[in-house]
Amino acid sequence: MKFLTTLAPLALMASIPLTVDAQARPSETEIMFAPESGDAVEAYEGSFQVPENRTNPDSRMLTLKYVRFAATGDEPGAPIIYLAGGPGGSGIQTAKYRRFPLFMAMREFGDVIAFDQRGTGASNDLPNCTSSQHVSVAEPTSDTAFFAKERAAFAECLDYWTSEGVDVRGYTTTESVADLDDLRKHLGADQVDLWGISYGSHLSLAALRQIDDRIGRVVITAIEGLDQTVKQPARGDQYFDRLQAAIDTDPAAKVKYPNVKALIARVLNQLEETPLLVEVPTAEGEPAPFLLQKRDLQKYTASLVADPARVVWILEVYRALDEGDTAPLIALLQRAIDPSDTAISFRPMTTLMDVASGSGPDRRAMIKQQAETALLGPHMNFSMHLETVDPSLDLGEEFREAPVSDVPTLVLSGTLDGRTYFESGQEATDGLSNRQTVIVENAGHNLFMLSPEVIGTIQDFMRGQVVDGRTIIVDLPEF
Repeated sequence: MKFLTTLAPLALMASIPLTVDAQARPSETEIMFAPESGDAVEAYEGSFQVPENRTNPDSRMLTLKYVRFAATGDEPGAPIIYLAGGPGGSGIQTAKYRRFPLFMAMREFGDVIAFDQRGTGASNDLPNCTSSQHVSVAEPTSDTAFFAKERAAFAECLDYWTSEGVDVRGYTTTESVADLDDLRKHLGADQVDLWGISYGSHLSLAALRQIDDRIGRVVITAIEGLDQTVKQPARGDQYFDRLQAAIDTDPAAKVKYPNVKALIARVLNQLEETPLLVEVPTAEGEPAPFLLQKRDLQKYTASLVADPARVVWILEVYRALDEGDTAPLIALLQRAIDPSDTAISFRPMTTLMDVASGSGPDRRAMIKQQAETALLGPHMNFSMHLETVDPSLDLGEEFREAPVSDVPTLVLSGTLDGRTYFESGQEATDGLSNRQTVIVENAGHNLFMLSPEVIGTIQDFMRGQVVDGRTIIVDLPEF
């Protein structure tokens, strides 16, 4: 499962000074930031405080943290805030790994801020919740019963978080937009630039709706529109059509996977008729029974279609099961589950943010109708069935209206993104009159570091060049 495209981070880093003449600002401490690569750089660790819920005058205060990499250019512009995906990803942690060279490259244009949003990373003081609800891994459970247990578990967790002093209505994208504006003020900037992926694009689009006069430029990929937290199952089927077309360009892969959708449907139908009992090691290494139902494989597939390299993995599971071989499945289950842990658990920020962004009744009805025939059914979506537990958490239809703005925005889309679809990304940004769209053929959700051309295109956009209509082609993994 190797990518053929090679990266050139060292070449990219060669022209970037790693130490600059800069000073810590109020509430900042000078640090040496140590990424996984070992190329430590001078940076500044800072924090600021915000209300947990701005609609509550008695709200507790949260401390939000960031790392600032000082600008290296001769004429730096606005600070550039990196917004991680998830929701729940850490901007500070992201900067330590594969995207570190891109963080450094962006310093040409302004201070780069690796920001931990409320409830994430160094800005997280929220307890996870393990409910009293359990789902057997060895006995069959219907979808209806499974969703009912998850709703009951979420209701428990709402009560638990509240008892722990958490204001569950404070974890919304609207509050996070206000955090961005407070961060802007803390940095002493008239405007900030936003750079986001996945949920980070969702947050960026919300900012374009609410504070676009305080935003200079936006770079987003893996677009999740304001009304797209709940995905269309039919778009998932369209994704598999694009995947098949890509596979068909490789004669060997085409022989191996002549009809991906038929393969998936065949295996899922067999599981619906006869669930598969296998043994999976627990965390202690002891074998335990696990009954693989149709729903289980649909959920695992939904979590692995974001990027082509992981699609290779899940397709191998389907192909092997179709031939009666359970070894790839068991390898997947060993990494995905502990069969001795059957309790339903939730991470607060991740769950609350998705439920708050939510979906309206018309979209929910459309999703349910599409799920009846789509390959992955309702299981592309992890939160929709939780929206009815406490409707007061929902931000409402006005929040979900697409932004209308003339802020210069670069939209990068991978043709093989199986989580946030190309068509949806275009729809979500249609109201941006200064949008530039770049297509990355064969790329998935995480496309920033797939090719130096992607990095170069972002740099060109930040320099004010026209990049609209560019197509970047990256190699497929080996199927």
